[in-house]
Parts: sequence; C-alpha cells; structure tokens
Amino acid sequence: MSAMKLFSAFLIGAVFGIGILISGMANPAKVINFFDVAGTWDPSLLLVMVAALVTAMVGYRVVFARPAPQFSDRFHTPQSTQIDAPLVLGSAAFGLGWGIAGFCPGGAIPALAIGRIEPVLFVVAMAVGMAIAKAIRPSALGGMVTSSS
Repeated sequence: MSAMKLFSAFLIGAVFGIGILISGMANPAKVINFFDVAGTWDPSLLLVMVAALVTAMVGYRVVFARPAPQFSDRFHTPQSTQIDAPLVLGSAAFGLGWGIAGFCPGGAIPALAIGRIEPVLFVVAMAVGMAIAKAIRPSALGGMVTSSS
C-alpha cells in the first residue's frame, strides 16, 4: 500500500473521528436519548445522520463521476444488492447492540480517545462478535475487498 494511500485513509479517518466527537455522537447517552422517543428524546442524532447522508450523497456523485479512484485502478463496491435473511438479521443485531450500548462502530472507535472503559469494552466485544460471525459464516465480509489493492 502506498504512503499516499495510507495518509489519505488516516486523514479521512481523522476528519470522521473529529466530526463524531464534535457532534457528540461518541456520547452513548446522546444516542440512547435519540431512541427514547417517549421520554428524553434528543433529535440531534437525526440532524447528524441527515447531514452525513446528504454530504455522502454529494461526495459519491463527485467521486463516481471519475473513471477510477485516486489510489486504485477501480472502485471496490459491494456486488450484491440482495436483501436476504443474513442482511436483515445482521441489521437487527447491529440495531439492538447500538440501542443497548449507545455506541455504533462509527462513534465507538473515536470514543476510544476519550479515555473511558465503556468504548474499549464495546470495541472489544464488537471485535469478538465479528470474529464469531466470520467463523459461523465465512462470507460475512460481504464481498469486502481484503487485498492490498
């Protein structure tokens, strides 16, 4: 992997992490309050998700207008668009874990920087869950590119 590709991935990850921390999405109480529509509902997560979706939609339009990515010969996109039982069950498990813990992976990884044990435990448990899922269903990576290309 080239140095520029690694630097680009680092820079993009840093921008994402800073955004997660600034928006408060690394705070599990904020996430749990979003799901508590009958109690202390906090709609700010919805604003963050909508802003992220709009930004990503514009970004994808710009990026996919190019013939190839900057650091690869082709775009590596999922090949399957099928909605099947593993996708639905995995999505439900993801949502359940997100709702119980108040962390999603996008918020938990940057939350490691705040120095509390909760995100560490969540990330370790998430890694264990991913390892179990991969052992049960080797295709759990869903066509994810694992080569160094």
